[in-house]
Amino acid sequence: MTKIKVVVLDGHVLNPGDTSWAFFEALADLTVYPRTPPELTLERIGQASYLLLNKTRITREILERAPNIKYIGVLATGYDVVDIQAARERGVVVTNIPGYGTNAVSQYAIGLLLEICLHIGRHGQLVREGRWSQQPDFCFWEHPLRELTGLKMGIIGLGRIGLATAAIAKAMGMEALVDQAHADPDNGVARLVSQETLWSASDVISLHCPLNESTYHIVNEQSLSRVKKGVILINTARGDLVDEAALATALKSGQVGYAGLDVVSQEPISPDNPLLGLPNCLITPHVAGMPREARQRVIDMAYDNFLRFLEGTFQNVVTSPNIVFES
Repeated sequence: MTKIKVVVLDGHVLNPGDTSWAFFEALADLTVYPRTPPELTLERIGQASYLLLNKTRITREILERAPNIKYIGVLATGYDVVDIQAARERGVVVTNIPGYGTNAVSQYAIGLLLEICLHIGRHGQLVREGRWSQQPDFCFWEHPLRELTGLKMGIIGLGRIGLATAAIAKAMGMEALVDQAHADPDNGVARLVSQETLWSASDVISLHCPLNESTYHIVNEQSLSRVKKGVILINTARGDLVDEAALATALKSGQVGYAGLDVVSQEPISPDNPLLGLPNCLITPHVAGMPREARQRVIDMAYDNFLRFLEGTFQNVVTSPNIVFES
């Protein structure tokens, strides 16, 4: 029996050698490309009907020029890399991986906040540099330290990750606030407030919403003018939720006290990104969802999505005509 052909367009980040594609290899004739530059996307798709991808963009033009595509499995929760409307029009089934990184990303968001408030890495570096041994006192600090207890965290996007982040914040003595227009009043962890109150009363604002037309640059000059002076901004969601030029201006003026970002608008980060070099901006290279356990979970869930597609039962479908979605 001839195996179906499945192409992975950018598999290196998920599996640099410490996870496994074994389930797919048993089911399909699997070709895994570590990464695919835009100019090679069509060539590598070839006649394949089944694609797996993480950040490789599938545009309307690509879908029109690769008519054999029946299925796109996005190896992430966010699926903004695929032109969903064009996929829907062509009857292409697109699936995603919800929930794989809930624990990892929520923990990372709080980790960024802890680093900003306590400067653990910097003070450890100062010990290695010999600074502590030169001090007259039993302790010293280069930056003021700040407790999390009593701070208000505004959560923008109360999905799985937002809820988990709010729960951790609450366990650490913080109060979580969420926009009442976009949250379940019985969520159990966050207090519902007006959007205006969320922006103006929060000591910390943490972004956990998807990127779409309504959330693009949700952090902008206008919204930043409404925040409490010195607010901390955390973003582990998508870079384009933030107008980076506006944030840079706010960081320089002190309107935003500190930003902790695991995502930026262009990745890898552009050397001319206005946030680079700012002393009160901590940027990490999009690693919040990358613990080995989470990456293997993505591959396993992607296999389950694909198997269900082949069986005609479907799960985690984000767009397709004439499909009855499972709850």
